[in-house]
Amino acid sequence: MGHIHILLVEDNEGDILLMNEALLKRPSVKKVSVAKNGQEGIDFVNKEKNFQDAETPDLIILDINLPLKNGYEVLKALKGSEKTRMIPIIVFTTSSTAKDVDKSYEALANLFVSKPSNIEEIEQAVDSLESFWTGLIKLHSNPD
Repeated sequence: MGHIHILLVEDNEGDILLMNEALLKRPSVKKVSVAKNGQEGIDFVNKEKNFQDAETPDLIILDINLPLKNGYEVLKALKGSEKTRMIPIIVFTTSSTAKDVDKSYEALANLFVSKPSNIEEIEQAVDSLESFWTGLIKLHSNPD
């Protein structure tokens, strides 16, 4: 896999900064785009409203607790569309409850990860995600 474009759908500014820093250190990541609420995430992927020129992401990292549309609504919208359902979505959230895990997979999340609490653990989690998504498996080819 070459360099990938990741869409981070996250509303917490601190988490956005930490994830951006952790992701952009990886040679496999060429770009990180950010949507700060669930509706922006849907609009970005569908190239609607302010995102008509957006590049289709190769991978989406999605928080569950988002304004306007929560993560489950984003999953249902993107996985329910033939145009966007092939984009892998990783739920990356502070929750670790069985209910949230089950609900995420029911909405067709590709992976559920409980968000670590400090930068070192975030780095380790991103290392593991990068190894898995860019080394072990093949991503769907991006039409852009």
